[in-house]
Formats: sequence, structure tokens, C-alpha cells
Amino acid sequence: MSKPVLVVGGGPAGLSAARALADAGQAVVLVDKEDRLGGAPILSGYAKLVPSHEWAKDAIGGMVSGVEGHKMVTVKTGTKVDKFDGDPGNFVATLSDGSKVEASATILATGFTHFDSVNKPEWGFGTYPDVVTTTQVEQMLSTGAGVKCPSDGREPERVAILLCVGSRDRQIGREWCSKICCTVSANLAMEIREQLPNCNVYIYYMDIRTFGLYEGEYYWASQEEHKVKYIKARIAEVTSDGKRLLVKGEDTLVKRPISIPFDMVVHAVGMDPNVDNMTLSAIFNVDLNKYGYIGKPSTYAHMSETSRPGVFVAGAATGPETIDDSIAQGKAAAIAALISASSTVREAAE
Repeated sequence: MSKPVLVVGGGPAGLSAARALADAGQAVVLVDKEDRLGGAPILSGYAKLVPSHEWAKDAIGGMVSGVEGHKMVTVKTGTKVDKFDGDPGNFVATLSDGSKVEASATILATGFTHFDSVNKPEWGFGTYPDVVTTTQVEQMLSTGAGVKCPSDGREPERVAILLCVGSRDRQIGREWCSKICCTVSANLAMEIREQLPNCNVYIYYMDIRTFGLYEGEYYWASQEEHKVKYIKARIAEVTSDGKRLLVKGEDTLVKRPISIPFDMVVHAVGMDPNVDNMTLSAIFNVDLNKYGYIGKPSTYAHMSETSRPGVFVAGAATGPETIDDSIAQGKAAAIAALISASSTVREAAE
């Protein structure tokens, strides 16, 4: 096919789609609004990934290199799609750099936005410097700086990880489970214990959802091998006694109030829809689901499709997703785009 496939988004799903298309001999134009590829794992400085335990900079960095060095891929970073017109086989995308791309099909791999903990102010983020997010702890680990209290640089002796921050919370309009946070938190807890053997790490949870094969490797291993302590609780607030942070709430197993001191409190932040989804919906004329993610029909008959023919979607753009499944969905979207484009060519020839 003479016209390329346009891939929007350079995270794991977009990189996977672009590489699969390129390896099949299909020209690709990969557009990303950021100044470099890699998506959240690279831009947010993730540490070791679940479940491979590979460093994000190596695993996702390798995917970036494979796409940037591919002769069939044209990469445009720091660029957005401003306008998108046409039909399958004959799309025209107007980019923010003024150029136009004629495309046979399009894949939206536009990802998600981390929940902003300022929307959960009672849990101390933005008020106390030693209340941080899982993403910030990932950055401490990935940069080699070590896990330290931001307020004074000391190594914490007691760390609390609070699950479901920005997930499963109707009061702030987040009804969905973000799928991977429990496992990521267990992984981070183990990494903290490995780096700081004398540090006590507690995970406060409503439910634990280390789904699939992650249960043994993360939930049980974190307790049995790394001595991470799990407390079933409802957290009301995070305050301070002037020396340490205080996690207050109710231990829901024994039905009693708690007020426990910690040096550092970590918010396990969930996945929000991409903040650009309303704009993307308008530009590409695709529907969003009730939560604000890009909608898609049943996958049993409509692999990777959106509400607009010839426009496909993959990864966390459709809802909370793991990196591994995002990569798989990127390849699935590549196949769907190839089928769509080749069908359009056959119809035109007939």
C-alpha cells in the first residue's frame, strides 16, 4: 500500500503497532505530542516493570530504538494532529507542524493520564512534602537517588502505601479499578525493602487485586519473603503530629480506629482518561465511553475498532491497562489496520 498508516501516540501500544506494521512492510507515520517517544514508562521515569522486572529505560527504550531506527517509520515528536478528514483508505491528517499526512488507516494509542493526588487533598498530597505518589517513588528508584523523604533527604524507617488513590472512588467520580496498582505497589514495597532492609513497609487496602498469575509473585512474595505488612482499612485522612505523618482511619478487620505514624506516605495513583480525550474525540470523530476513555465495540467481532471505520485504538486509551497487554493490543490494532487498508485497496480495484 502506498499510503502509510498513521499511529498517534508513542507509548508501548503505539510503539508496538508501529513496529508490527513496519516489519510487515507497511509505511508508518508515528506522531507524538511529547518531545520523545516511550510514553508513561519513559516520560514518568518508571523503574522495574511488572512482571518482567526489566528496567523501563531498557525494555521500553529498546522498543523506541527499534522504531526510530526502522526505515519504514517516520517519527514526528512534539507534534499533534489538528485536523483529520476523509474515509478509510483516504484519510488526510493535518499536523501541528503544518504538514499533511495521507493515511490508509489510523491507530489511536494515546494512553492515559496519572490521577492527580491533589484531587484527594484529605490524604495529604500537596500539604506534606513526604506524601508522594508511586510514580515519584519509581523515579527515586530509576534515577538511583534512592528512596528518601523529600522534606529532609533522610531514609524513611516507616513507609505506608495507600491503595486505590483515584480508583474505585465514587465521591471523586472514579468508579473504575485501575487494574495494575495493587501489583505495582507490591513490587515497589519489595524494592523499598531490598534497598532499605530496616524500613517497615505497610500497604493499606480495601481489596487486593493482584490478578492472574501476579498473586504468588507479588502479593504472597511481598509478605512472606520481604515482610511487607498488609492492613485492610478505610483511610480517612493523612495529617502530621509535627514530627511524623499520621495515617488515620479504621482497621476494617477488627473494626477499630487507627492513627499510625510514618516517615513517608505513598499514594498508589490510578489511571485517568487522557486529558486530551475530549479533543481527540472531536478531531477523529470517535466516541468516548461513559468514563471518558475512547470507546470500542465488542472485541469478539470488531478487533481494535472505534466508532469510526478505519480508525483503530489500542492500549490504555480504552481504559486502565497493563504494559504487556497494551503491547499485545498494539499488534492487534496493526493487523486490523492492515486488513482495513488492504480491503479498501481491493474495493477500489474492483
